[in-house]
Amino acid sequence: MYLVLKALVSGAIIAAASELARRSSLAAAILISLPLTSILAMVWLYRDSGDPNEIAELSWSILWVIVPSLSFFVALPLAIKGGVSIWPALLVASVVTAAAYAVWVGVASALGLDL
Repeated sequence: MYLVLKALVSGAIIAAASELARRSSLAAAILISLPLTSILAMVWLYRDSGDPNEIAELSWSILWVIVPSLSFFVALPLAIKGGVSIWPALLVASVVTAAAYAVWVGVASALGLDL
């Protein structure tokens, strides 16, 4: 039942953001740019573990991977403006992002950073 509650609350936030996007892309962008997914994950993790150190660890890990995640928001509009339809553009942007993560983690590892 708890898993269902987590899914419903998380899904409701995503649904609200997508509805808001139909009315105002700027307002939706502001809402979506908030780290809502991260906050929800941290709330659920703390509720499950009760360990604030796990939240701190997750927060640092998220911080380290923000930079490569930005590649999605560059690749997607470029693909769409380049004439790629939405579904393939989403796939292209996802592949670009996965590659950016791989490069980022590889470089961090080579530099001795503990992500």
